[in-house]
Amino acid sequence: MSINEQQQIKERYHGEATRYMDNAKECLIKAQKENGYYQDQKYVRMACGTAYSGLLVALDCFLILKGVKKPTSKERKSIEYYQTNITKIDKKLLDTLNSAYKILHLWGYYDGIEKADVVKSGFDEANKIIDRIKPTGLNGSAQKTAEPVKSTASRNGKAKK
Repeated sequence: MSINEQQQIKERYHGEATRYMDNAKECLIKAQKENGYYQDQKYVRMACGTAYSGLLVALDCFLILKGVKKPTSKERKSIEYYQTNITKIDKKLLDTLNSAYKILHLWGYYDGIEKADVVKSGFDEANKIIDRIKPTGLNGSAQKTAEPVKSTASRNGKAKK
């Protein structure tokens, strides 16, 4: 796979994973935080599930770039699929995945944990994974476009004749 093809894959998957995280943040706003706790468990669950889905998108990209074979259409991806394949490639990433899985999927999505600091740590772990696939040239959540350079005359307010 060429560097250009890898860059295109990263751009596609990173954009999708970031979109999931943006949606998850919107859900947390609806959960209304007071005194360090979210007040609406429904929105916490939605946010954590959405953030977890975003990190899975990023992991799919990571594994594609590492040449890991996708499961067949009859097989379903599970946490074990990700853990088994990532164990062979990157132990630090595995630790991050395991933390994010426990916080976002188990405690957040299934249990609806309302403590804001815990939810934030899960989002931080998800963002670490998503940052691993950030395409080169992205210095924020979106690629900035350069502003056209103005001529010296137009900057001074005088037009050249």
